[in-house]
Amino acid sequence: MTEKYLNRTFILGIAFTLLIALISMGLAQLPIVQNIGALAIALLIGLIYRQILGYPESIRPGITFSAKKLLRVAIVLYGFKLNLQLIISEGWIMLVLGTGVILLSFLLMHAFNKFMDTNSSIMFLLAAGTGICGAAAISAVSSITKAKEEDTAISIGLISVVGTVFALVYTFIGPAINMDNSVYGLWSGLSLHEIAQVVLAGATGGDDGMAMALLSKLSRVFLLIPVSFIIMYAFAKRNHTDAKGKVDIPYFLVFFLVVTVLNSFIYIPDNIRNIIDQLTTLLMVMAMVGLGLSVSLKSIREKAMKPLIALIIVSIILSLVTYYVASFIN
Repeated sequence: MTEKYLNRTFILGIAFTLLIALISMGLAQLPIVQNIGALAIALLIGLIYRQILGYPESIRPGITFSAKKLLRVAIVLYGFKLNLQLIISEGWIMLVLGTGVILLSFLLMHAFNKFMDTNSSIMFLLAAGTGICGAAAISAVSSITKAKEEDTAISIGLISVVGTVFALVYTFIGPAINMDNSVYGLWSGLSLHEIAQVVLAGATGGDDGMAMALLSKLSRVFLLIPVSFIIMYAFAKRNHTDAKGKVDIPYFLVFFLVVTVLNSFIYIPDNIRNIIDQLTTLLMVMAMVGLGLSVSLKSIREKAMKPLIALIIVSIILSLVTYYVASFIN
């Protein structure tokens, strides 16, 4: 009887996150909110649900599964967006620039964390999201550092909102100052957080701008692999994870690397690739529902204001630095 009940709560929990995910993806197609994105919408719906109706404890197992396990599956599938051959052959300079962006993000967030004396877990996650690839990087790093679900959700919410605002601002700045399309694309790809935000902003630069934006952005996404392993070993060493020197390896990162390699050397038909992209998005949106449900407004007031201010300032600094770098290179 107990097993049947657990199975039922598990299935209902997954179905619950699936339903809200589908609603969020539908809302993301509407003209007014389409620039916000399905991830942020799902996170917001989950957060509002929690404040009004409370956490649905009866179906917690399925919701937790969506927030943790399905999120890792989505990150693995995210590897199908990368092509190592293209990045290595044509984007090696982007890897160098991307490394600089990541280092600057972590250094600035660390400095602001010391200065503001705020939540170090959220600040570290925001550094990863700002420097690498937004929600995907935050999700991967949070699994390595074993961050609280609440901190992960707050970080993803902040990076989604701030990144979207910056992307919209970019679409006005580019044409206003008559920026070269290649410079604009490189600038967008190096500084904006999410791939969706880069696509939104990059479209303003035409085909040349979009190509440069995606190449520079995907180079930063590729760096999620080495950065994650560096963080993994650094945290294991600092926390003395195992007396025998063993490290708790997050195997989803290994699978992420395998998928990336396969995608680089094996032809995948466009229809199959589209299905994989849609599945990746769906799983990640379902995970956002679960993460949103884990946040209380009290925690946002207590934990998020200082990190929000830091994120905005760091994003502005990165925008200025990468603009001058992009202008100099081109």
